[in-house]
Amino acid sequence: MKIKALTAHPILDSRGEWTVEVALTLANGASVTASVPQGKSIGSHEAETVSAAQAVANIMKYIAPKLRGQDPRKQRGIDELLRLIDGTPTKRRLGGNAILAVSIACVKAAALAEGKPLWKYLRRIAHPSLSLGTSGPRLFINVINGGLHAGNNLDFQEYLVIPKTKILRESVVMGERIYHALAKELKQSKGRNALNVGDEGGFAPSFKNNQEPFEMLARVVRSLGYAKKVDFGMDAAASDVKMSHRKLVAFYKTLVRRYPFIYLEDPFGEEAFIEFRELRNELSKKLWVAGDDLTTTNVKRMEKAYANQSVNAVIIKPNQIGTVTEAIDAVRMARKHNWAVVVSHRSGETNDAFIADFAVGIGADGFKLGAPARGERIAKYNRLLEIEEEAR
Repeated sequence: MKIKALTAHPILDSRGEWTVEVALTLANGASVTASVPQGKSIGSHEAETVSAAQAVANIMKYIAPKLRGQDPRKQRGIDELLRLIDGTPTKRRLGGNAILAVSIACVKAAALAEGKPLWKYLRRIAHPSLSLGTSGPRLFINVINGGLHAGNNLDFQEYLVIPKTKILRESVVMGERIYHALAKELKQSKGRNALNVGDEGGFAPSFKNNQEPFEMLARVVRSLGYAKKVDFGMDAAASDVKMSHRKLVAFYKTLVRRYPFIYLEDPFGEEAFIEFRELRNELSKKLWVAGDDLTTTNVKRMEKAYANQSVNAVIIKPNQIGTVTEAIDAVRMARKHNWAVVVSHRSGETNDAFIADFAVGIGADGFKLGAPARGERIAKYNRLLEIEEEAR
């Protein structure tokens, strides 16, 4: 099955900012589309992007002519060709956003050509030994937004509830119930304006301090009878936090001591490999200390983190590295090092649910997908429910 045509055009993301969408048509007339998200809290080692207009122009001028007649099922070869056309280590010539949109379109087209759901096809090329069961990743549900993702006074970016179950429908139901119970609590305690949401659909009011959201979440979880069924976590995104190292460490220790706190992402800045390791040594061995800005889905950064024993978990975001193959290679490296793998959306999302198929397909331990609100987040939740049905 060969690629007949490839076109691109700009679309708006969930923040009303321009991104790129690709349409790929196969020789038999079947077609797929793929659009790429973009972040606001961006690590300096991520693949470089270009404007949406430039990405469209680059796809049409440099990529489309080279991909006509190619077999989309040869994913690694296509991704290597895309990197070769770009010719730079950071994808700055064509843009990581342009390259990823094409890479995702190709893997979608390959799954379509093979007559397989996308997650099953991804499982085959990424992790063929993993069984096709009905369980999926644990959901990391961002119910309170702060930092760069909200206009409130919270220093930290994401306050996460993490259902313990890996049954997707159960996780979705628990997340939805917690979200709506939290809405009721916020309205009663802080007024209607507290129900305004941030970039990822989580509530974004101001609080007395950075700990109050977890106090409120603990009350909400207890009221629902979920006290033993839900863990907590946080994306500190500390590269953007103006707080002393001593205060950060003291705060993290408080969270681990007082709550069922199992996940801490980017507790320090993006070059703080040693500080990450020291924190891991001080806190519970059960805590997932994850790199995002530290590692940027980049195997070279991940190797440095491994050499320094900085993390025991890693965020995987395909748009940080720019191709499906390179994201899969990062997953394989994480598995080699026995790290937990958490696949993540971005704050500026589209209605493309590829990332849900990717999370299930590569057998992720966790999946960050925002709150059960806003259409671009709901698209991922609904896709998970579909995947569970397909896996039966």
